[in-house]
Amino acid sequence: MLNFSFKNATAIHFGEGQIKKVTREIPLTAKVLVIYGGGSIKSNGVYDQVVTALANHTWCEFSGIEPNPKYDTLIKAQTLIKNENIDYLLAVGGGSVVDGAKFIAAAALFEGDDPWDILAKQQPVKQALPLGAILTLPATGSESNGNSVVTRDGNKLGFSSPLVCPTFAVLDPSVTLSLSDRQISNGVVDAFIHVMEQYLNYSVNGKVQDRFSEGLLMTLIEEGPKALSENSKADISVRANIMWSATMALNGLIGAGVPQDWSTHMIGHELTGAYGIDHARTLSIVLPAVMKVCRAAKREKLLQYAERVWQITEGDENSRIDQAIALTESFFETMQVPTRLSQVDIGEDKIDGLIERLKQHGMIALGENKDITPEVSRKILMQAL
Repeated sequence: MLNFSFKNATAIHFGEGQIKKVTREIPLTAKVLVIYGGGSIKSNGVYDQVVTALANHTWCEFSGIEPNPKYDTLIKAQTLIKNENIDYLLAVGGGSVVDGAKFIAAAALFEGDDPWDILAKQQPVKQALPLGAILTLPATGSESNGNSVVTRDGNKLGFSSPLVCPTFAVLDPSVTLSLSDRQISNGVVDAFIHVMEQYLNYSVNGKVQDRFSEGLLMTLIEEGPKALSENSKADISVRANIMWSATMALNGLIGAGVPQDWSTHMIGHELTGAYGIDHARTLSIVLPAVMKVCRAAKREKLLQYAERVWQITEGDENSRIDQAIALTESFFETMQVPTRLSQVDIGEDKIDGLIERLKQHGMIALGENKDITPEVSRKILMQAL
């Protein structure tokens, strides 16, 4: 196991009715900016619960955060923050809203000339406004980590800082019952691949991390299809297990002390930036191709994944790996997401442009071994056709 330091400072309030905990989490003296997306929280009852929880607080709101939050939208919040002397942010929504709030928090106290430098030049975040989160769409794990991804002019870039890790997060699985099938599918697949990026690497004998990861993968495989089934999509216990799995997938625990890949995400970001494809759907397309192209480097873990997650014990090593990859693709298909570029109308003629975008963004040595060069990325995209 590799050396590591681990700390997660986010207080989690999990379960039905927990939005009321916001009242005591945010100081009464704070001036709060409630940040949300397109307004679905007003139709599913979450907004009303927030209003009740903040009844004795001074607050205002900023809405319109898009999926894959845009810099041009987020930067508009700075005027409101200055005019209203805002000193606390409350993100209410899915991962994009939380990611957007993190950038807003960092930009509000950024001392440089251009807040975009936080992303484009990876300028360090030295201070940020405190923020809390009320999660409505389990997927990214952003509610309990310091990561954020923002889009500007087709460039999808990320930054990370412990200073933007939410101080608390409310996870009420009942609010996810209003999600569409597409949102459910994207969330489950996003969480699944977050785990895979931290699990499907070379082994360092991190037994605790491996077993945690395998348990999360198996839970998502079991519960994900249930959330799409008419017989069980209203089952709160199903939603609860998915919600907690998505949080645990990227709160730092399973990635502590083990190598991490993230090539699937970096390549996927270019597909979203260039063509606007849902983040999770880029991942479901790219991961199987990464598994195939990088199978030699990932051989030991692929065999472990086959045996422990899919219970594949018969056949030679190559056939077991083939079966594990095929079952992964089948799971994605069950979750109603694509596994080929052709399914999202992207052909071979677009690959050169995607490789150039990877180079422009410095993504020239990806993977746990830093050996996924632009040429290897090309092979991955060709495999994904």
